[in-house]
Amino acid sequence: MSGVTILGLAGSLIILLALFEMMRRHRLREKYALIWALVALAIITVAAFPSLLIHTSEAIGLEVPANLLFFAASMVIMVLTLQHSSELGRLEERTRTLAEEIALLRLEIEQHRRPGGSLQAAADHDETDE
Repeated sequence: MSGVTILGLAGSLIILLALFEMMRRHRLREKYALIWALVALAIITVAAFPSLLIHTSEAIGLEVPANLLFFAASMVIMVLTLQHSSELGRLEERTRTLAEEIALLRLEIEQHRRPGGSLQAAADHDETDE
């Protein structure tokens, strides 16, 4: 076994062990763990069968098998980035909605604390403060 094979297998096993530990401690959601598990399994496959990478790169027409590896890694990173960007946008929208709901609840609580407890009473109260 070559050093590259051992390194690839060891790295993949460390990733898999870290994934299981993070999931056990609820530090990683299942959908992300699945993506990383697939990446680790792909690395194990390439590390265990390097000829698979060579034959695949020849079939595609690439002269250097490492180029296929870098392209695949770039695609994985781009998909993960796109997925995280989508999640971020959804969470930003949810945060904005929650902030608006909190502001409305605070306004409602403030109205109930004032005499009369209505919007008109709150408006009258604000006018008398000026």
